[in-house]
Amino acid sequence: MALTWKLVIDSTNAPALADFWAAALEYEVENPSVLVEQLLAAGHIGDEAVVVHRGRKTFRGYAGIRHPEDPFDAASGVGRGRRLLFQEVPEEKAGKNRLHIDVHSGPGGLEALVDRLEELGATRVREVDQGPAGRWWLMRDPEGNEFCAV
Repeated sequence: MALTWKLVIDSTNAPALADFWAAALEYEVENPSVLVEQLLAAGHIGDEAVVVHRGRKTFRGYAGIRHPEDPFDAASGVGRGRRLLFQEVPEEKAGKNRLHIDVHSGPGGLEALVDRLEELGATRVREVDQGPAGRWWLMRDPEGNEFCAV
């Protein structure tokens, strides 16, 4: 049986980066507001642990996104399948990513994908052309994390 997993990405603004990646991958931003309200009401967390983003209460410093077709826990809003979790850290990004996401183009092709990603806040870095192996764009998300559009 395969193990479950999530990819955790350090950030300086978790909700904003989650919004970008949810739009880029056509995923859904997780909504933990029911759980947050329960924990606040029970006194398990205080107001300092909560932030409101796009009208929803969420945990300060964290935001998750999930594949829209995968199962999720209705009580917590947490995905049980393909999932990215963004967590805020105090330090800025300091070097090249050792792990990155490849976003594959669909209908409309590579240029349409790259244009859409730029509209969402990504930046083109350089085009890579490897002849018969194909071409792709090295890009950066709004916080400077490298990824490829292929």
